[in-house]
Amino acid sequence: MTSQTQIPPVIQAWHDLVDNPSLDVLNDLLADDAVFHSPVVHTPQTGKQITALYLMAAFQVLNAGGFTYVREVYGDSDAVLEFTTTLDGIHVNGIDLIHWNADGKIDDFKVMLRPLKAVNKVHQLMGAMLASDKNKK
Repeated sequence: MTSQTQIPPVIQAWHDLVDNPSLDVLNDLLADDAVFHSPVVHTPQTGKQITALYLMAAFQVLNAGGFTYVREVYGDSDAVLEFTTTLDGIHVNGIDLIHWNADGKIDDFKVMLRPLKAVNKVHQLMGAMLASDKNKK
């Protein structure tokens, strides 16, 4: 990954989305073949719909505790965004590893978390959020 100082347009759009979550905007930002790699689900989740489902749930869970990006590194088609938040008194530190295609659409999104207490808390909260979403259908 080469280092850039200017924020790539797709990452600026991502930041705008984090500040104002919208399923319509997220769907516009994701490639049809998007893949989501969860820190708590063993297999990659493939497709725009499932990727959007996980990301919208993550917005609700992670943004509840003062979510902020603290460091970012950009390349030509990749970015690493380090974040922090607090959930039920547990400090969460993680990264979003984002890749986008030639059309400027996110086609691969990987989340990594630490420490183990944070992984367990996110697993608990995301599981409840996703179960709630399934029950609404």
